[in-house]
Amino acid sequence: MKDPRLNKLAKLLLSHSLKLGEKEKVIISAIPSSKPLVKEILKEAYTLGAIPFLVWQEEETNRIMIEHAPDEQFRLMDKWFLEQFKDADAFLAIQGEENDAEFGGIPSDQFVKKGKLMKASDDYLHANLKWVLFDYPTPSAAQKAKMNVDQFYDYVLDVSTVDYVAMHQAQQPLRDLMERTDRVRIVGPGTDIAFSIKDIPAVICAGTNNVPDGEVYTAPVKDSVNGTITYNTPSPYQGVVHQNVSLTFKDGKIIEAVSDHTDKLNEVLDTDEGARYIGEFALGLNPVIKEPMGNILFDEKIAGSLHFTPGDSYEETENGNSSSVHWDMVLIQRPEYGGGEIYFDDVLIRKDGLFVLEELKGLNP
Repeated sequence: MKDPRLNKLAKLLLSHSLKLGEKEKVIISAIPSSKPLVKEILKEAYTLGAIPFLVWQEEETNRIMIEHAPDEQFRLMDKWFLEQFKDADAFLAIQGEENDAEFGGIPSDQFVKKGKLMKASDDYLHANLKWVLFDYPTPSAAQKAKMNVDQFYDYVLDVSTVDYVAMHQAQQPLRDLMERTDRVRIVGPGTDIAFSIKDIPAVICAGTNNVPDGEVYTAPVKDSVNGTITYNTPSPYQGVVHQNVSLTFKDGKIIEAVSDHTDKLNEVLDTDEGARYIGEFALGLNPVIKEPMGNILFDEKIAGSLHFTPGDSYEETENGNSSSVHWDMVLIQRPEYGGGEIYFDDVLIRKDGLFVLEELKGLNP
């Protein structure tokens, strides 16, 4: 029997996230297990008068191509994708993890080459197309979330279809405050870090580019970061899941980095010069997402969390840092995770995951 929530989700992705209009062309990149949702998306696209194009993606075959592709193939793929994107108006990516270790055996230099040689098409997509990313519930993701498949399916649909209009309104005072702020200090177990966000825009995230969603992000002034931050959630990257990542900064640069895979961690941070600088600072605000599950699309939105991201900065919050790496690492500051405080210009704005300023209390779960 068809789940009516899938139609609701399809409408949200096409009308709220992409604001898809008549005759607009949308590329849908999807995993095979998401076919029930894809069918609803295709029908809804035609109802809107849009023109959908479907591309299936699959982990095992993608792994073989990434592992063995020569440089010339990455260049050709970049060229082909760029031409497709130039002839499209929107891009909808439906991803889903089938095996979190699928890409773990690929040499890291292949990921580096892929990132560098396919940057033109990726940059064009994010700068010129309306785009949104959705994470479809899979058995592998359910296992990581410590739920059975049915529980996780219900959970994903619940957290993905929150009231994004109300969320957008509630986030505006935080965005405005961030754009007035110079100095930020974050304190918690293993964490005491300070930096500036002066004159860098802040961006509301309420279901436009990510579903599920719920964050406001900016970026630090590149050379302003000093101190140490210790993350308390799993940090997956390129098939390796890092625990207890701790980064120490001096004048913006990561000068020490440790985890339970310290060698692999530093290998990523040595990818290029920008990988040891921060490209994003954000506060997680989805009231329904509470616990980490090793999936960054969910974990970076956790209520009472923040993420502080080594690597590339976004165009909307450009801070001068460029890298083929963008690694969102999450710190939860609710009491059960050790608590913590965030200060803007020496004023406490959030304690133990809850906002204390009156104008921000609408963001508390």
